[in-house]
Amino acid sequence: MDISNSTGEGLLVDMNIIPLADVLLVLLIIFMVTAPTPSYPIDIDLPQRSLTPPPEQKNPPEPIDLRIDAAGQVYWNDSPAPVTALQNMMEAEVERDPNNQPTLQIDTDEDADYGILAKVLAAARNAQMQKIGFVKK
Repeated sequence: MDISNSTGEGLLVDMNIIPLADVLLVLLIIFMVTAPTPSYPIDIDLPQRSLTPPPEQKNPPEPIDLRIDAAGQVYWNDSPAPVTALQNMMEAEVERDPNNQPTLQIDTDEDADYGILAKVLAAARNAQMQKIGFVKK
């Protein structure tokens, strides 16, 4: 007996794979949840608790306002300064009193070149500046 549709062709029988795909996805999720996650130990030196408070600084020096504008010009306390001279200027500030350094407050324009900021931070690190902060004015 031949079953055919109205066009005279035989029946098209396709295998329904949706239940198979559902079962496979459920099994995949089960394996992902139950699989052990690899863990790697990382050595971290955490700060230790100190019972003695740090000595208070008397008369902290005025902070240094360093601004970088969109054109890449650097301003040291509102006066233009070349990037190449910044490390010497920072070293002079650190040498005044290494235990009571001024805070370097860096303000950058949102369109400033990141390379200039990287040079400023490298100069501060090379000059051993310990107090560096980012401000937005």
